[in-house]
Amino acid sequence: MLIRPVIAFLCCVSPVLADDHGELNPPEMGMNRVMENIRQGKPDMVTCSAGYFMTKKGDHAMARELFEACAEAGWTGTMTWMSQLDNNGLGAPENPEAAAEWDRRAAEAGDPVGKFNYGLDLIRGRGVAKDEAAGRAMVDAAAEDGLEVAKRLQGAGYDLDEVTPDADNWKYAPLF
Repeated sequence: MLIRPVIAFLCCVSPVLADDHGELNPPEMGMNRVMENIRQGKPDMVTCSAGYFMTKKGDHAMARELFEACAEAGWTGTMTWMSQLDNNGLGAPENPEAAAEWDRRAAEAGDPVGKFNYGLDLIRGRGVAKDEAAGRAMVDAAAEDGLEVAKRLQGAGYDLDEVTPDADNWKYAPLF
């Protein structure tokens, strides 16, 4: 039964071998690996998309760290997620100005959802100075990019009730 002592020996020295020759069995998936990628400055499409699951499970602080790193690396979809987090106070206090800024950045980078969301920000005057004409132009640009919700808003004559539940009207009402 020499096999058991050999296995026990290998288990004891394998961490030493790993230090000299790299990680023998790195985690390939899972949230720890995702965050390791982010913290090592390696945001890629799969890593950045994991923030969706973090948000859905309610881990907004982790999602915010991931989305912000990915947004700073230019991933426009994560810019719109940062906007959603800031707009709704998830993982940090509600911040309409930061939300609108994320939407603007995504729009300027050519993201149709960013264009649409920034258009809504401008039409409402939420987080940014109200400018309905510029807002409609942004919605129109998103519709030209093929975004169905933007086309729906155009078809409704830019009536925001078409795309926003009336339960949220309190959030978008003027403060005075």
